[in-house]
Amino acid sequence: MSLYGALQIGVAGLSADSTAMSISASNIANVNTVGYKDSVSSFSTILASSSGSSDPTEAGVMAKASQLVTSQGQINTTQSPTDLSISGNGFFVVNTTPTATTGASTNILYTRAGNFTPDANGNLRNAAGFYVMGWPLDANGNVPTNRNSMSPISINNLSGKAQATSTMTISANLQASTTATAGYAVGDMAAGTTTPDFERTINVFDSQGGAQPLQVAYLKTGANTWSYEVTYQGAASNLTGPPAHNLIGSGTLTFNSDGTLANVNGGSPATGTANITIPWAPGTSGLAPQTVAMNMGTVGGSDGITQFDNPSSLGPSTAVNGALFGQLTGVSINTDGIVTAQFSNGLSQNVFKLPIATFSNPDGLAAVSGNAYTASNDSGTAAIGEANLGGAGSVNSKSLEGSTVDLATEFTNLITTQRAYSASARIITTADQMLQTLEQIQ
Repeated sequence: MSLYGALQIGVAGLSADSTAMSISASNIANVNTVGYKDSVSSFSTILASSSGSSDPTEAGVMAKASQLVTSQGQINTTQSPTDLSISGNGFFVVNTTPTATTGASTNILYTRAGNFTPDANGNLRNAAGFYVMGWPLDANGNVPTNRNSMSPISINNLSGKAQATSTMTISANLQASTTATAGYAVGDMAAGTTTPDFERTINVFDSQGGAQPLQVAYLKTGANTWSYEVTYQGAASNLTGPPAHNLIGSGTLTFNSDGTLANVNGGSPATGTANITIPWAPGTSGLAPQTVAMNMGTVGGSDGITQFDNPSSLGPSTAVNGALFGQLTGVSINTDGIVTAQFSNGLSQNVFKLPIATFSNPDGLAAVSGNAYTASNDSGTAAIGEANLGGAGSVNSKSLEGSTVDLATEFTNLITTQRAYSASARIITTADQMLQTLEQIQ
C-alpha cells in the first residue's frame, strides 16, 4: 500500500464519517416529528482492486443511509379526533393539492404522519400540507367501484341532516268498559260529528327535518272492536287534494277476550301494523308523499295497544323514528378508517373511508420532503386497500405515531462517529508526516 493510497483512504473515512454524522443529526432533529422513521448508517468497503490496483489491502470506505420504514413508532394519545395513526404496515394516501383523483396521479404521496387538521376550506391536511384522501361513501356506505377514485376529506362540506319518519310505535290502553257507539261512519271523528273516546296528537318528521302533527283518534264501535282515524293537524294546503277534513288514514282494531291485540284492519294473517301515507303536495310543501308504518303492537301481546278496564291513556313506549334537522357537531373515525359525521339531532352518517396503501418492500420507498414517500422500483407499486385487511393495519383515532428515533442510540452513534472521524484524520496526518520524512532523505 502506498502512502498516497493511505491518504485517499483517510479522506474516504472522513467522507463516510461525515455522512454518518449527517444521518445521526437528521435523526436527532426529527426526534419529535410525527411518524418519522429513523435511518441508520450503512458502511461498505471500497477495494482499490476495483479500480485496477493489485493490492487488496488498499481498501477505502463509503456510507449511505438505510431507511427503517417498516419499524413501528409508539402510539401516543391525543384529544383531536382527526389525529390518526396506523398500527400495522399501511400508509395514509395523501395529495399535494386538495383535488380529487380518478386514477394514477403524480401528486399522490404516502405518509404515516397523521396529524390532520382542517384548512380554511375544511380539507384535512397534515403539518407538511399534504391532504388526506378518502373514498366518498354512497347512501349504503359502499366505497366506489374504482378504488382510485378518491377525494380530499372535507368536514366543511358536510351539511346538516334530517331523517323522515318511517315508523310510528303506539303504546296505549283503550278502556274496555267504554260504551260502544252505534252508527259510526268513517270520517265522523275527523268531521267532528262523532266525539272520539280517546285521541292524542303525535309529531312525525318530514324529509326536510320539519315536525308535522298527526292526530290519532279511537272510538269503540262494538265488543272488543275499535275504529281509528288519523288526521293531519297542519295546513290543508300542505296535502294533495286535500282529503276531506285532512283524514289520511282509518281502520279497525280488534282485541282478544284477555285484552291483548287480535288484529289491525282485519289482516290475514293477523297483523299489528297499518301503513299510513301522508299525501304531501309537492307544489306547496315541497315534500314527496311519505308512508309511515304505524305499529300498534304484537298480535296476541300487550306490548302495544291493549284493551283493559283502566282509563284510556298513552303509554311511555310510544315513539317515532326520524329526527329534526341537525347541524354538524363533529366527526369520528373508527379502526376500519370510516369517517362518521355526527349531528346535533343525534343522527350520524358514514361519509368517507380512508384508503390504506401497502408495499411489498416499504424500506425501498423514496423519501420526499414533508415526511412522505413515493413509490420506487425497490418498493414496488402501491396496493390500495382497506384498514384491517391484508396486513394494512388498523386506524387509530385521537392518536399519533411517534418518531422511531432512540436518542440514547443516536448519542452513542455521535461519539463513535466522532472518534472514527478523528482516527481518519490521524491517518492523513500520519501519512503526511511519513511523506515529509521521505522527502527529507538526501
